[in-house]
Amino acid sequence: MQTIYLDYNSTTPVDPLVLETMLPFFTEKFGNAASRTHRYGWTAEAVVEKARGQVAGMIGAEPAEIIFTSGATESLNLALRGAMEAYRSKGRHLVVCAAEHKAVLDTARDLAFSGVETSVLGVDHEGIIDLQELEKLIREDTVLVAVMQANNETGVIQDAEAIGRLCRERGTLFLSDSTQAAGKIRVDVQEQRMDLCSLSAHKLYGPKGVGALYVRRKNPRVKLLAEISGGGHEQGLRSGTLNVPGIVGFGEACQLAAERLWEYGTHTSRWRTFLEQQLTVERKHGFINGSIRSRLPNTSNLCFPGMRSEHLIKALPEIAMSMGSACTSALPQPSHVLQSMGRKDDEIFSSVRISIGKDTTEAEIREAILRIGMELDKAGLTPPAV
Repeated sequence: MQTIYLDYNSTTPVDPLVLETMLPFFTEKFGNAASRTHRYGWTAEAVVEKARGQVAGMIGAEPAEIIFTSGATESLNLALRGAMEAYRSKGRHLVVCAAEHKAVLDTARDLAFSGVETSVLGVDHEGIIDLQELEKLIREDTVLVAVMQANNETGVIQDAEAIGRLCRERGTLFLSDSTQAAGKIRVDVQEQRMDLCSLSAHKLYGPKGVGALYVRRKNPRVKLLAEISGGGHEQGLRSGTLNVPGIVGFGEACQLAAERLWEYGTHTSRWRTFLEQQLTVERKHGFINGSIRSRLPNTSNLCFPGMRSEHLIKALPEIAMSMGSACTSALPQPSHVLQSMGRKDDEIFSSVRISIGKDTTEAEIREAILRIGMELDKAGLTPPAV
């Protein structure tokens, strides 16, 4: 049977143009970017700086504001731990959204052992935060507010510009996890007043194992304490030999994503909408989790009451979809994101995430609708008309 990949929020294939750009830096151009005494090192340093500019360009930042990391998880850890330590004299209070990625929530939990107090900002039934509630949570000793720009499980988009404006008015830092947003919607750290912003290459057709943290350098200049020591790389914030091929690929992926943002969004939105209409509107049994008005163009979190998502996924091994975040798929507990939206456990365990990519075809979507419909039919649900 043909395999159909509908889990692009988990990871994406490396774009052929990205791979082509990377390949020379595994072999003949294998230099260490920190080697300043010969041409191999100079070449590596030059392409790293080019990539830094490409990443910065995608989000409206300056190249010097981009710190390369191993991925978004490390970026978020550096932002949270580094800021709470650097601003210890201001306070020990942190605000995080209940629907954040575990990289934020687990780090906030761990920070409690060092005296950090965390306030959790709730979301409504659509997954949207209340700005008035956020304003009430911000205190004089609040160092940082962490609200992701787009949710990885539901695709729900928060109003980053309004959050950034509020944080700036209240004198607290704004950390945006833009890992899922980048390459799908506009990310502009200046207009949206982000002080810290995490990114990951493998979510936008780049390689795994490389990411970035945007750190604002003016108005205000953000301070962080390093979490990894040993050599002073990346302005002293992230020591370690740079992954030159990965960084080159990351840069190319960001440039392509910026150039093709509208094209990718139009394509994925078209087939995401068609799939949803067939599996919810025509069928009249399923429903969409999260806001329909404010959502990534490629993401659909669908609940089919009466059909356990685990059973649906196991029955269709040829269709790659998920029950939520790839980082928590091995854990038996219900999705904390859907819980934060007030979903009951039986609804959560009947929900699947489908995420479409730039290479998803009409034929794949129609075949997926047909196969999913057959399984829902076996569970006593009416199949869609395709």
